[in-house]
Amino acid sequence: MSLIEIQNLRKEYSDIIPLKDVTVSIEKGEVISIIGPSGTGKSTLLRCLNRLETPTSGSIVIDGIDVCKKDADLPTLRKKMGMVFQSFNLFAHKTVIENIMMPQQDLLGKSAKESYNEAMIVLSKVGLEGKARSYPDELSGGQKQRVAIARALAMHPDILLFDEPTSALDPTMVSEVLAVIRSLAKTGLTMLIVTHEMRLAKDVSSRILFMNEGMIYEEGTPEQIFGDPQKEATRNFIFRILDWNYRLNAESTDIYGLMGSLEEFCMRQMLGKKASRNCQLAVEELSVNSLIPYIKDHPESSADLFVSAGENGTNMELALKLKGFDKDLDSLPGDEIAGAIFNGITTRLDTEKTDELRFGIKG
Repeated sequence: MSLIEIQNLRKEYSDIIPLKDVTVSIEKGEVISIIGPSGTGKSTLLRCLNRLETPTSGSIVIDGIDVCKKDADLPTLRKKMGMVFQSFNLFAHKTVIENIMMPQQDLLGKSAKESYNEAMIVLSKVGLEGKARSYPDELSGGQKQRVAIARALAMHPDILLFDEPTSALDPTMVSEVLAVIRSLAKTGLTMLIVTHEMRLAKDVSSRILFMNEGMIYEEGTPEQIFGDPQKEATRNFIFRILDWNYRLNAESTDIYGLMGSLEEFCMRQMLGKKASRNCQLAVEELSVNSLIPYIKDHPESSADLFVSAGENGTNMELALKLKGFDKDLDSLPGDEIAGAIFNGITTRLDTEKTDELRFGIKG
C-alpha cells in the first residue's frame, strides 16, 4: 500500500466547491509539487490531508489509517505530518528557540533539554542557529519561514507539507527558503509542495500534479508536465508560467508596469542573476529608447514582447513582434536593436517571420 491513498476526495462549502473529486496515491520518499491556477483547491487538499479541514466525502488513508473517520487519532496523525504555512504562524511573544521547543514538549512529551537540543540541531540545518534567542519580529520574512521549516523538522515527520511557502515573501528573500527546500528534497523525506515557483517544481519533484477545477487534471514527471503536457488546460497554464509577454500600444506605455511584470517573471523562474539582469536591461533599453517613443508618435502601432525562460535558468530568448511600424526592423528609432542597444548581451537569432525579431540573451 502507498504511504498516502486519496480516493474521491470532495470538499464543499456553502458557496464554493474547492475539491470536486481527487484521487491520487503517493509513495514514501516522493517529492510531489502541486501546481495550477489560483482557486483550484491546491491548499484545500493539503489542509484536508492533515485534517485542518474536514472533507465532505471520500477517504484519505495515511500509512494504513483512514484519517477521515470520526474516531481518527488526529494528534498522532499530526505527529507524522508537518506543515509549513504561507504566513509562518510563529508565536510573536516567544523566541525562535521557544517556538521550536513548544510543539516537541506539548505533542511529543520531550523534556526541555531534549527539545532544546533538537531545536538547535534543526536551526543549524536551516542556517539560523545564531537567531535562537531572537523574536520573530526581529527576523526577515525569509528567516521566519526558515524557522517555521525548522519547527516542522524538529517533530521528525514522515510527511512534510508546504503550502505556498514563498508567496508571502519579498522576492529578495525567496531564494533562501527555496535553498532549504531543495536540500530537504534530497533527504528522502516525503514532501508535498503547493508552489508557484516553477523552477523549484522542475528541479526537486519526482512527480507533479496539475490541479484544475477542483481535480487533478494531469500528473506526470517534471519532464512530461513541462515538456510535453497532454491536456489543453495544462499546456495553457505552462505556457503562461514559462513565457512572459507584454503588449505596448497607445493605451499602454507604462514602463514601470512592464518592468515590474518582467522582474516578477524572472524571480518566479529562479533565473540566474546575470540572465535576469541582462534580460531586464535588454527589454528596458529596447522599450525606452525605441518602442515607446515610436508608439507615442504613431498611435496605430503596437509591439508585443515575449521572453522565454531556458531549462537551466540561464538561457533565455527575447522575441519582438511589431504591428504598424513602417521602419525596417533593424533600424527602429534610437540605437539599432542588433547593435549598441544591447551592448553585446544578446545574439540575433534567425527567424523566417518578417515581422519578428528574436534574440538569445546571455546568462
